[in-house]
Amino acid sequence: MAQENTLTITDNRTHKSYAIPIEHETIRAMDLRQIKTKPDDLGMMTYDPAFMNTASCRSSITFIDGDRGILRYRGYPIEVLAEHCTFLEVAYLLIFGNLPTETELKKWVGEVTHHTMLHETTKKFMEGFRHNAHPMGMLVSTLAALSTIYPEAKNIHDPANRLHQIIRLIAKIPSIAAMTYRHSLGFPYVYPDNDLGYAENFMNMLWKMVEPKYLANPVLARALDILFILHADHEQNCSASTMRAVGSAHTDPFLTTAAAAAALAGPLHGGANEEVLKMLDEIGSKDNVSAYIKKIKDGHGKLMGFGHRVYKNYDPRAKIIKWTAEQVFEVTGRNTKLDIALELERIALEDEYFIKRKLYPNVDFYSGIIYQAMGFKPEMFTVLFAIPRTAGWLAQWQEMLTDPEHKIARPRQVWTGPEVREFVPLAKRAAVAATR
Repeated sequence: MAQENTLTITDNRTHKSYAIPIEHETIRAMDLRQIKTKPDDLGMMTYDPAFMNTASCRSSITFIDGDRGILRYRGYPIEVLAEHCTFLEVAYLLIFGNLPTETELKKWVGEVTHHTMLHETTKKFMEGFRHNAHPMGMLVSTLAALSTIYPEAKNIHDPANRLHQIIRLIAKIPSIAAMTYRHSLGFPYVYPDNDLGYAENFMNMLWKMVEPKYLANPVLARALDILFILHADHEQNCSASTMRAVGSAHTDPFLTTAAAAAALAGPLHGGANEEVLKMLDEIGSKDNVSAYIKKIKDGHGKLMGFGHRVYKNYDPRAKIIKWTAEQVFEVTGRNTKLDIALELERIALEDEYFIKRKLYPNVDFYSGIIYQAMGFKPEMFTVLFAIPRTAGWLAQWQEMLTDPEHKIARPRQVWTGPEVREFVPLAKRAAVAATR
């Protein structure tokens, strides 16, 4: 009789039964290797394109329940963190597992603040890009280049050294991001200001001109900090999985973070909010929303910013961003795109077509509107995403390295090619090809 907490699998080819242990509502894929038809079989594998139902790791960083619209960092609801914390508090939480005390936070903020400066050679590296280079390409390349400036980062098994590189990356990513923005405008680069907070300092490096001291609008700075909190981590998404896969080869954290940022650059991942703005521009006005929704339902086009691989309910981050948008527009003036977005959301949430398909607004739906209102060009949106996500990537990377089950990532494949083929000499291949 099978034990509790096991899954009994009967192989109808051999009529053998196997008791597979269940832990955390999961079975280990390697336990399936015992299911064979003959002794020299490699054993049973699972086939799961895009990892739709495969857990690649155990993690205690981010919890998502997509059906209930829940997102928590280290057990804390995202709504609570967004309301009460700064981004650097949340970054500390992701890296260390607990919220900091006042003393810990002061030390952490001081360390991050004093590592925001970039090596002067980085400026020269940046100057080598074309004037119209995409900011995300510049960011990815510069992150990788930092590996050559800090060769000691390769010593990933020293916890103190590892933490030093984590602090460097969290500190320097806004500086790099600001330089990509200034480069695109042909403006001189602005050095960090250690008197300013994380978001305020980033805004200083973006927008300071000739004034002696740049003072960010506190409403906009807080809005940016909230957006950073919401984007800090999101479980085993494409870029986090890339961070773990590349990091599993014991690549240094600068190159590994560059790889994760490259994954984020894709329009199906970090570039989605830019696509939302394009959609809102195409709709044009609030009066055209109904006609646009009809077009989508008729199979022409896609409703950007709705639906998510994980969330089958309202993305909890979208609710916070919607509230944040209202605060931002009180300072910047109302963006007409917001009215289109609100009408689009209202109709979609009442329409059986979208309800049935569980297409609810996600984090990308409102974030692009806010970024644009604050003065960012769409090509900067993914760079803004990468700044906070660096903290999440590094938390995932460190957790992976310290996992006792850690091995280099090496997925299997299902072979669909031919068996052994007869080699045909070059002179005879045309005749053979003609018979195919």
